[in-house]
Amino acid sequence: MNYSKTARKLLSKINEFSGYVSTKLDKTAKRFICEGIYGILSSQSVLLTEMGRSLDSNVSLKKIEERYCRQLNKEKIWQEIHINVLRSASSRIKENSLLILDLGDIEKKYADKMQYLAKVRDGSQQGAIVKGYWTNQVIATELNSREVIPLYSDLYSQNSPDFKSDNEEIIRAIDMVSSHTSNRGIWVIDRGGDREVLYKYLLSKNDQKRFIIRMVGNRDLIYNNKRQNALKLAEQIKCPYKQTIAKEDRGKEKVYHISYGYLRVKLPGHLDRQLYMLVVKGFGNKPMMILTTEPLRRNRKVLQRILESYLTRWKIEETIRFIKQGYDLENIRILTYRRLRNMMALLLAVFYFIAVILNGSYKLKILVGNLLYEAKRVFGIPNFLYYAIGDGLSAIFSKSPNKIRVKKNDWSDQLKLNFGAT
Repeated sequence: MNYSKTARKLLSKINEFSGYVSTKLDKTAKRFICEGIYGILSSQSVLLTEMGRSLDSNVSLKKIEERYCRQLNKEKIWQEIHINVLRSASSRIKENSLLILDLGDIEKKYADKMQYLAKVRDGSQQGAIVKGYWTNQVIATELNSREVIPLYSDLYSQNSPDFKSDNEEIIRAIDMVSSHTSNRGIWVIDRGGDREVLYKYLLSKNDQKRFIIRMVGNRDLIYNNKRQNALKLAEQIKCPYKQTIAKEDRGKEKVYHISYGYLRVKLPGHLDRQLYMLVVKGFGNKPMMILTTEPLRRNRKVLQRILESYLTRWKIEETIRFIKQGYDLENIRILTYRRLRNMMALLLAVFYFIAVILNGSYKLKILVGNLLYEAKRVFGIPNFLYYAIGDGLSAIFSKSPNKIRVKKNDWSDQLKLNFGAT
């Protein structure tokens, strides 16, 4: 493989894409976005020192880190990157695209000086309370597709002065994505979305949204014109359809023998909107309850489609894990809140570049093939290939005979580039 030629092609794409996502920022911020995307891809790290070291510049590493800190503190970076990523992605979002909203966390176990550090519930430690930040990410995909489209990435703390509530953070994410996708797509949310405030927002008469939300079970529903507890209803319902599902988690496969059925229900306070509860038995001691706006009927394929739409979250969990592990996110050492949020936006741009610009473009399939080859996976390319693409990018940049230097672009015309096209 000609590493120098491949690296030049990749850098050209990074220059074009970074110019697009930073189009309204000042020149120094544009330069930082370009170097930042390249630095994260090359070093596979969000540490500013590692990003700066990948430039192989004559400028001291200390000066580069100081410059990066100044740029990360700019107010408009988060907003600008999100607007342009969503503008690029909008044409890819179809009527039945799954918009998966994931509420996660970043643990900072040993941090003390990071701004607005809060107490969060660590999902990887069975709900242990730890120091860190909450994260809110939206990733789109199609049912039975391996491709994903990153749309939104934020970090927040309940100790921040501008924090109002978790509900506000969720609604802000949905609002921002929906405004760029013309309300297309179906929102898929785990049990964290089972909130009265969120249902009121999603079922608003002026701007109704389609959704698939897993319920906790303590909510009352209207069934046969009677108010009844959701869990008690789920336990009583007959589930005539049976299926075997295998879930792979951290390299281990677990098999579930499940059965499922449904009920026509309504939410108290929203009696004008017909909803449906899909009940799935076999995943645990209690039934899984999924509330949806999607019409259900006595048809295996119809019910199976809603179940599989919700279970697509499993694939997105692997995507979130890639973002955390592939670029060492939980090792982030930036101290101020604005810089942390801007770094989350920069990571959104990095993952969009990998998942959409490289992997989603037919013209770049050969280039992606080279990246996968260079990743040198002992057991072949895994189903979730973004790890391999990330490793291949880092390997090619490190092996290029000519060290990569960020080129000066005429950014004024970058917005004309159609990054959504394949």
